[in-house]
Amino acid sequence: MTVPPTPAGPGRARRGCRNLGPGCGAAAGRRHVTRPRDKWAARPGSRGHRRTSPAPPQTPEPAPRPAAPSSARQHPQHPQHPAAPGGTRSTRSTQQRPAAPGSTQQRPAPQPAAPSAAAGSTQQHPAPQPAAPSAGRMERPQPDSMPQDLSEALKEATKEVHTQAENAEFMKNFQKGQVTRKGFKLVMASLYHVYEALEEEIEHNRENPVYAPLYFPEELHRKAALERDMAFWYGPRWHEAIPYTQATRRYVQRLQEVGRREPELLVAHAYTRYLGDLSGGQVLKKIAQKALDLPSSGEGVDFFTFPNIASATKFKQLYRSRMNSLEMTPAVRQRVIEEAKTAFLLNIQLFEELQELLSKDTEDQSPSQASGLRQRVGSRAQDSTPAETPRGKPQLNLPSQAPLLRWVLTLSFLVATVAVGLYVM
Repeated sequence: MTVPPTPAGPGRARRGCRNLGPGCGAAAGRRHVTRPRDKWAARPGSRGHRRTSPAPPQTPEPAPRPAAPSSARQHPQHPQHPAAPGGTRSTRSTQQRPAAPGSTQQRPAPQPAAPSAAAGSTQQHPAPQPAAPSAGRMERPQPDSMPQDLSEALKEATKEVHTQAENAEFMKNFQKGQVTRKGFKLVMASLYHVYEALEEEIEHNRENPVYAPLYFPEELHRKAALERDMAFWYGPRWHEAIPYTQATRRYVQRLQEVGRREPELLVAHAYTRYLGDLSGGQVLKKIAQKALDLPSSGEGVDFFTFPNIASATKFKQLYRSRMNSLEMTPAVRQRVIEEAKTAFLLNIQLFEELQELLSKDTEDQSPSQASGLRQRVGSRAQDSTPAETPRGKPQLNLPSQAPLLRWVLTLSFLVATVAVGLYVM
C-alpha cells in the first residue's frame, strides 16, 4: 500500500514524492514539477475555479467498463506555464492522465454518455410509449361507436323524407292558405281511415312491452275527434259518404300488417303521426280556420285539438324519453328507423293522390262551365236578332208581326165596307 502525497499547506511548497514507486509520475517517465500550492486549473469557460482536495485512501476497485463513445467536446491540451510573479496558482494541462498500475488514487468515473445509434451497438432501446391523452382535451368518439337515442336517430334518419313531405304540392298550397273545402274534406277523410287502423292496432298491443311505454290513449288518440269532424263535413250519414282513396288503402294495409306481424314497428308510425300533429298540426289548424271561414269554437277542426295536453313541448319530451327507454336489439332498432321512412313515404303518396283528384275535378268542371256560359250568351242573342228560316231568310218574331196583322185586317174591313156600299147603290 502506497502513501498518498501530503497536500501542501498555505505558504509552503510541496516537496518531492517520497516514494518513487510505479504510481509516481517520475516512474512513468514524466517530469515531476513541484510548485507552491500546485493544483489543477479549471478549464476556461467553466463554472468557476474549484479547488479539489485529494481523495481519501481507497481500496483498489475493478476498472470500469469502457463507456460508449461520448459526443462531449474534447478540449485541446494547454501547455504548462510557470507561476505568475507573486502568485501561488499555476495551471496545468487538462489532459487526463492514465492511472499508473498500482496507483491507489482513483478519479471519479465519467458519466456514461447517452446510448448511441452507431453500428455495432448491442444496447437495446426501450420501445417508445404512446403519448398519454391530454387532461384538458377529450377525444371525440367515432360516429359508429357513439351512442344515440332512438328519438334522435329517427329525427336524423327521416330528415330528408320529412322535407319531401312538407314540399308536396298539396301541403305547400295548404300552408299558403290555398285550401278549398273539398280538398280539406278529402284529407280529413283519409286521416280518419289512417287513425282508425293505427289506433286499432295500438289497442291490440297496448300491453306488449315493445309498445306499452308509449300508450297514451287519453292524450293522443284522434279517432273520436275525427268522427266529430266527419259529422261536421259530411252530415249524420258520413259513414256512407266519406271517400276511401287508393293511397289511403295502401297506408291502412301497411298499418294492419305491422300491428299483426311486427308490432315493434308501431313505434315508427306513432312517432310519425302523433308528434307531427302536435308540432305542425297546430299551424294547419289556424290556416284552415282562416281560409275556410270556420267558427272559432273549433268545429270542423277537432282533429288538431289536444285538450288533455297542457304543454305540447313538455309532452313531446316525455314521449321521446319513453321511446329511448324501449329495449331493442340493434337489428330491431334499424328496422324501426326504416319503417319511419316508409311512414313518411306513405304520407307523401297520400298527398300526391289528393292533389291529383283536386286537379282532375278542376279540369272536369271547366268545360261544363264554359258551355253553360255560351248557352246563356246565345239565348240573349236570340232575343235581340230575328230568327232565320230554313232557307236563310229572316223571319219576324210574333211580337213584331202583331201590328202588321192589325193593319191588314183594318184595310180589309174598309175595302169590304166600300164594296158593299157600291153594291147597294
